[in-house]
Amino acid sequence: MKGIWGRKIGMTNLFTETGEIVPVTVIKAGPCQVVQVKTKGKNGYDALQVGMEEVPERKVNKPLRGHFVSKGVKTFKILREIRLKKVEGEGKKVGDWIKVDIFQKGEKVDVTGVSKGKGFMGAVKRWHFHGGPASHGSMQHRKPASGGATAPARTFKGKRGPGRMGNERVTVIGLEVIDVLAEQDILVVKGAIPGAANSLIFIRESIKK
Repeated sequence: MKGIWGRKIGMTNLFTETGEIVPVTVIKAGPCQVVQVKTKGKNGYDALQVGMEEVPERKVNKPLRGHFVSKGVKTFKILREIRLKKVEGEGKKVGDWIKVDIFQKGEKVDVTGVSKGKGFMGAVKRWHFHGGPASHGSMQHRKPASGGATAPARTFKGKRGPGRMGNERVTVIGLEVIDVLAEQDILVVKGAIPGAANSLIFIRESIKK
């Protein structure tokens, strides 16, 4: 499975050759260096541990510093994993680099990130309830109204109501790659992706072909 970690830069618009305007998200993807190759026999699952955003050794703690030195790789600020079905088939080893050029223009990708946290929200904004009448006589404008039967004397699990909104892991699938700027490690995808600007995201080849 092809995948790379990166950061969301922000959104903008691009014009196609036919003059159509397309909303796009600009992503700083990688580059990521393979720090450790995990296998099912030794670690219980197949994955590549990768590092991103190189920093001086003094900016990481001693355990991490020793981990990087033992592998003979650079010191990174971010350490993440890319789960694989079978490491042997990927042909990656410690020290190899994963760059944005693993994707091509027109390819479909899935993007995973953490959505923006919005705090405690009412039922109208959180679940898109239409609300009550807006007239002056109404005493229920944005309340969630009846909570159901009183006989159970409890709230059923999954009941939609006010509560915390956002700050959840979200995956958007099937986004089209509009452009790949390998020199700047930039990936441009069509549409919106979860997370705020500068947030950490994971891009992989789409599970839906």
